[in-house]
Amino acid sequence: MQDSTALAPPRPEPRFIRPPARWPTLGLRELWHFRDLLYFLALRELKVRYKQTLFGIAWAALQPVAYMVVFTLLFSKVFKIHTVGPYPLLALSGAVIWLFFANSVTIASGSLVGNAALLTKVYFPRLLAPLAPILAALVDLVIAFFVLLGVMAAYYGTYPGYRLWTAVPFVLLAMGTAFGVGAWLSALNVKYRDVRFVVPFLLQLWMFVSAVFYSFQSLGLDEPLATIFWLNPMAGAVEGFRWALLGGIRPTGVDIALSTVAGLILLAGGVLSFRRMERVFADIV
Repeated sequence: MQDSTALAPPRPEPRFIRPPARWPTLGLRELWHFRDLLYFLALRELKVRYKQTLFGIAWAALQPVAYMVVFTLLFSKVFKIHTVGPYPLLALSGAVIWLFFANSVTIASGSLVGNAALLTKVYFPRLLAPLAPILAALVDLVIAFFVLLGVMAAYYGTYPGYRLWTAVPFVLLAMGTAFGVGAWLSALNVKYRDVRFVVPFLLQLWMFVSAVFYSFQSLGLDEPLATIFWLNPMAGAVEGFRWALLGGIRPTGVDIALSTVAGLILLAGGVLSFRRMERVFADIV
């Protein structure tokens, strides 16, 4: 006679969900474990963003081109900002990387409130909510990037060549900064709903100090103002991204190191602040 216990299916291993510790970690292992869910959240974000829109995903190309036209007319023709190369390319390259950052922060800051029904029903790593919009924004970045390459080739007969791959670290710098800032703002937005009014104003101010429509060389800054400029991680991301595509004067290693360290501090600080506050999200969202 066979033992009935031998035919019984194996019991699933129990999983215990505990609140984060007083000094939580970044939770990278848990994020990797739920990577499939992150993919579906990012895909859903991309579909919802352009659902029932007139131009659809073409907005990813229209936005940076509109920035280029406005900046060229205003700052090149009216204020006569001096640049080494064609000003439209300078404005377009800055707009491409900046819009990726700004759109990521804007959508990530409202991600927890927008997923309130999901937060109160099932468990998943809450950091996936602000991370998914940033991954979805990479699709917009790729489209805008090819528009930039097309404008460079069609109107100016230039191509970045081997420097093209050096743009990747600067995209990662913008992505990490957006994740840190977006995670922190999304956590604050759960408790203080007026954060959504602060985000556009904050991004406007940030854009003016991030070399989006001008170059660092055109400012002619001396120390210590030059060091303060490079402590802005998006200044390093924009200037580095622009050099990778257009060439010109390359940012020094010290300048990029300052921006990278500042970006890592924002990333770690934003994620740790998020993790400390996440225990109350389901109660007050």
